[in-house]
Amino acid sequence: MRQIVLDTETTGLEVRQGHRLIEIACVEMFERRPTGRHYQTYLNPDRLIDEGAKQVTGIEDEFLLDKPHFNDVVEEFLAFIDGAELIIHNAAFDVGFLDAELARAGEHYGRIADHCSVLDTLVMARERYPGQRNSLDALCKRLGVDNSARDLHGGLIDAQLLAEVYLAMTSGQVVLDLGFESSPEQGAAKVVMPVVLDRRPRVLRADANELMAHERRLDALDKSAGGASVWRKEENTRH
Repeated sequence: MRQIVLDTETTGLEVRQGHRLIEIACVEMFERRPTGRHYQTYLNPDRLIDEGAKQVTGIEDEFLLDKPHFNDVVEEFLAFIDGAELIIHNAAFDVGFLDAELARAGEHYGRIADHCSVLDTLVMARERYPGQRNSLDALCKRLGVDNSARDLHGGLIDAQLLAEVYLAMTSGQVVLDLGFESSPEQGAAKVVMPVVLDRRPRVLRADANELMAHERRLDALDKSAGGASVWRKEENTRH
């Protein structure tokens, strides 16, 4: 199955008040493995960004003046996501903004549902962890996903973190490293995506660096579990 983990940034919270997209970011997975392909663009919204949104994203109005409009990128964006399952945290928010942009671009583009199916990880998290905080940051902490590189909300880093959270929620498998850093000043980020293995057709021996990374991940899981995690206990039974 081809999956696209998607995140957006916007000028404000209410699409009905005319707020617009200022960033779209996607990372691709196939059969639960990151492929290394991503799509990311900033957008000129033709309006000012709310102060609250600036504080969250760190994106300033001036930075977007020379960026493309949604109409300029709609074809390549739809080509990237076409036929995939979109994985989005609080999907109603992002899809609402994307549908509004598609409507402005032209009726023939339809809606996101005409191009993809959508899986909402916020709905999934609320079912698995009822009564608990289920923001992306809260889920990273609960599942032992390292989000220390997330100083501000940025589409690409949030999409990568959400990919790790999704894999952790659905199988306990998480990516060992973010693999990139990005900021608005850097423009479209170039991503080196680590591979997640969900099956082992043959036994591979880990090198010293991989063993150290494995231990760091187990330490993070132990911390989030408040003691020895199930992964640590399983490992101990094998020694």
